[in-house]
Amino acid sequence: MRLPEERPTEPPTGYKIAHPVLSQDGTRAGFTGVSLGGALPYGVLADASCVYGLRHRAPHRRCDCGFHCVHDRTAAEALLCTAEHRTAVLLEVTVLGRYLRFEFGFRYARQRVRTATVGHCACGTVAVALADAGWGRPGRLALAPSCAGCLRGRTSVSLAGFARLAGYGLRVVAGSGAALPVADLGAADGLGVPELAAEAALLQARLDWFESQLTRLGERGPGDGRKG
Repeated sequence: MRLPEERPTEPPTGYKIAHPVLSQDGTRAGFTGVSLGGALPYGVLADASCVYGLRHRAPHRRCDCGFHCVHDRTAAEALLCTAEHRTAVLLEVTVLGRYLRFEFGFRYARQRVRTATVGHCACGTVAVALADAGWGRPGRLALAPSCAGCLRGRTSVSLAGFARLAGYGLRVVAGSGAALPVADLGAADGLGVPELAAEAALLQARLDWFESQLTRLGERGPGDGRKG
């Protein structure tokens, strides 16, 4: 027996976890899933397709394709406790298009990521940037939360910078709960105290790294310290 078709007055909201990714040229930001379909990065506004290459529309009742999310934020946060998901971020999404409702969540055709909540750095400090996590997908670098002191010259982007590259009004929320909305980093008028503090910490970390490299080169001296 088929259940009655739902006609909500507003698109449903769901929660999921994903890894933030940055394009190889550093011009685009998005996410990649943690399970089925993880090899297919997606943007803030995206349409699902069948991961098995079948030519039906996602989600199909006789397939498990489509985007997935859960109803309860707490249930999504619990997934971040597992070792392989510690560097993932929590996403709040708007469920768009066709969807199938289950006991714990949705499987659906289209989504818009509204908010990405970034956890703490591996050292336990509040993250101010997303830095190269040491793995990725073809053409995409996976990113992980990082504080200013742990960047150490890795490819990185500030939280506000990630939001700007992702577009569509994405908000990035640090572990402290300070919202970092999409903004043009060249216009200070669009940034508040949390955003400017995060940008300053990121710039200071990069300056510290350059200073340490210059000091190391100075200690070695001209000609790499070698004498003929």
